[in-house]
Amino acid sequence: MDPRDTPGYRLHRALSNLNSIDIEQLDAPDRERIVEATTRLEQVGLLTRPGPSEKSNTKAES
Repeated sequence: MDPRDTPGYRLHRALSNLNSIDIEQLDAPDRERIVEATTRLEQVGLLTRPGPSEKSNTKAES
C-alpha cells in the first residue's frame, strides 16, 4: 500500500512543509500567513483524527 493513500498523508506533508520554513527570514505579513495556515491545518488534523475509543474506518459507505 502506498503511504500517500493513507488518511492524513497530505495534511501531514503540508504541516511538515510549513514547519520547515524559517519564518524569521520572512516579513511580518508572511509570518502571520504561515502561522495562521499551520494553526488551521493543526485544527483540521484534530477534527479528522478518530477519538481514542473510535475505530478508524477508512471505507466509504455507498
